[in-house]
Amino acid sequence: MRTRCRAWRREGRLALVPTMGYLHAGHLSLLEWGRGQADRLVASIFVNPAQFGPSEDLARYPRDLERDAALCEKAGVDALFCPEAEEMYPAGYQTWVEVTELSQGLCGASRPGHFRGVATVVLKLLNIVRPHLAVFGLKDYQQYLVIRRMAADLDLGVEIVGRPTVREEGGLAMSSRNTYLSPEERQEALVLREALREAERLVAAGERDAASLTTRLKGLIAARHRVRLDYLELRDAGSLEAVSCLDAPAVLAVAARVGATRLIDNTLLVPGSAAGKA
Repeated sequence: MRTRCRAWRREGRLALVPTMGYLHAGHLSLLEWGRGQADRLVASIFVNPAQFGPSEDLARYPRDLERDAALCEKAGVDALFCPEAEEMYPAGYQTWVEVTELSQGLCGASRPGHFRGVATVVLKLLNIVRPHLAVFGLKDYQQYLVIRRMAADLDLGVEIVGRPTVREEGGLAMSSRNTYLSPEERQEALVLREALREAERLVAAGERDAASLTTRLKGLIAARHRVRLDYLELRDAGSLEAVSCLDAPAVLAVAARVGATRLIDNTLLVPGSAAGKA
């Protein structure tokens, strides 16, 4: 992988789209965008054990490498990098990367160690491929900020690009974990997008108080008995610091368990403008 990418880098721009596989339309949109920005496109598929907690779904995370490879070929991917866990974390491995402040709260609070695993594996992928740009979906907004901060702090010389969330027909954010949902759970999960849209409407109507906004949205979600809210918080769009008054761009982030499946979503709220494209 290193040898091939080194040669491609000398010839022109190189883009990387890191994934955990079981590709869906969201991943394909990242590949399509990356294909248009670079001379060569690399995709990686690696279900990273370091970002899963002991009680999380590593063993049952959906996998279908043959299907994914066919989709990547159709999308114009020049190389598909699929390392084994033993290659990425060989015996004696003990080096980790931590982005201290952006990893706090939200998913960082619910999934201790998660962003340490994310930052470490992404740094390793960037070091192996050495792309000019790497493309990530904004559904994982906190992850995007963590990776962008890491790349800047460690002088990696790579552009970290965030691309808009792709949604299913009903509005549910595309996720490989959506395959876990029963038809009834999938219907109930739509309340997450409904809550974000309600937030966009309220902000457009002049609401600026974070507590009032989140209280109303939590009530909307609580009415769905299959949905157990993990968090719903308004955070500064750049620093992820807690926001009490919406006077600058902020991200409204939500995580919930629908049945046994944990889903996340978000929208960008900008006072004084049409919001909600994250």
